[in-house]
Amino acid sequence: MGRMAMCISRRTINLNFSTISSDHHRHSSLQYSYHLRNCLSTKMQGLLGFALLGSFVSYLQGAAASPATAGGTEKRNPLGLSLPPLIPSIPGVTEPLASNAPPLPILQLPTPPLASPPFTASNIKPKKIGYFWTGAGDNLHKDFLATVSLDDDTFGTFIQLTDVPTSGNSPHHLGASYDGKTLIGGGLLSLLKTQDTAFYFDVSDPYRPKFDHSNRAILSSIVDEIRAKPDGGFYITYMGSAVGTSPGRLVETDARGNIIHEWPEVTDIPSTLNILGQQFSPHGLTVDYDKQIALTSDFVVPITILKPTLGIQKADTLRLFDLRTHKILSTITIPGGQGIQDVKFIPNHPETAALATAVGLGQVWVIYPFRTKNGKQGTAELLFDFGPKAKNSLAIYSDISDDGKLAYFTFTLGNHVAALDISDLSNPVRLDDPNETQPIIGPHYVKISPDKKNLLVLGYFVQAGDISVVNTPGDYKAHWLDLDANGKFSWNKTIDFEREFATTRGGARPHSVVIYDLSDPADPKYY
Repeated sequence: MGRMAMCISRRTINLNFSTISSDHHRHSSLQYSYHLRNCLSTKMQGLLGFALLGSFVSYLQGAAASPATAGGTEKRNPLGLSLPPLIPSIPGVTEPLASNAPPLPILQLPTPPLASPPFTASNIKPKKIGYFWTGAGDNLHKDFLATVSLDDDTFGTFIQLTDVPTSGNSPHHLGASYDGKTLIGGGLLSLLKTQDTAFYFDVSDPYRPKFDHSNRAILSSIVDEIRAKPDGGFYITYMGSAVGTSPGRLVETDARGNIIHEWPEVTDIPSTLNILGQQFSPHGLTVDYDKQIALTSDFVVPITILKPTLGIQKADTLRLFDLRTHKILSTITIPGGQGIQDVKFIPNHPETAALATAVGLGQVWVIYPFRTKNGKQGTAELLFDFGPKAKNSLAIYSDISDDGKLAYFTFTLGNHVAALDISDLSNPVRLDDPNETQPIIGPHYVKISPDKKNLLVLGYFVQAGDISVVNTPGDYKAHWLDLDANGKFSWNKTIDFEREFATTRGGARPHSVVIYDLSDPADPKYY
């Protein structure tokens, strides 16, 4: 009773505080959801989220639904929306407004970005290109896609910077379409400034990417993992509801980036009850189109990383989807996992096994989607315990070689990159030295180059600022590691984003990367 009274008291205070725009009821709903989240069960959180979405969705559906585009052309999405900035850019007003905006609990002032400093594009045309989805270090300038050479002779040369129309999005994951002509990047914190959350780039000319459009979903937010569909479009995990609580959604787009589904849909009663009954905060995503299944991994309830909080609400589960119906077949549990951040199918595995990272435990588990136990489809078995550097490391991300023999992992707070030979899952072999002090701070995103000669690791995870309890140290560098024939790595060279943009954007925060290898024009690689 005392705890509920405390929550009701907080509700009263914050409902009176939320007056930062005329859209008072929507902002009040967001605050209300936040302060009740630790007082209610997962099912009640879900029901509350659906209730609060009534006014939120009404607002969205009543607003102009034409996506923000580079050229201003209007077109309507089937489900996704795009809304104009609440505060327009005004010369002579934008800079002092953005620079002096105070941090607010939950929602932030939707200030327009500062004008981008001039950049002279390079005319080089390397065979290997890295596209880095990057946030401005000061959170005031526009976030951007950096096109960078990964060729040996011009390594680290910035070829092009492509801005998006907004700032403070905390750029998160980046993905490429099957044909390599489109990139999509998600904004982790875009919701807090009531901005669009997914940003699409036209890379038909790989050396001159163009911002195409942005949008947002109706039922969900917090864009995470991205997987391309063979016929065009994407599957994307949105880790939270439209107000940052559980449940999130598995979002599907068409080839133009229009949102066409948010799975499970509310008409799918069994799957909807599944995500209301147990935390559904999908972060990781892996898809097998031949077997027509997908796995999502539940990480954290996004809004619980914001202050004040009673603690980050972490999950121990994965969901197995049937892609033919998009229904949830089962919930798979890793006991005490405390955040299942990542999951990836092992290429060519005879049982379509996947690897899932259990962050709290510092372990990697094997998921067998077609095995059954106690009449339920999908099982989980411990593969490897990485020891002290991995436990409670806040984030463990991974990548697996396309032959299914090697896997690489990053421990963000442990400042460590690990490697496993997984050619025999009954006897995994660790390839790195767990006691080595590695020359990296805050490793997170990791990617094997298409030619399997290098490993690209980014030294940055999340820094959400004064409003959050998640601000991980980072060196803001792209680390280019050499791989030998056995999969062992050695540290080679870096690209220092902080130094490159220190005087123009307050530094830079590269969270993710996509690599294009155009060495063979007849067989380009997009990864």
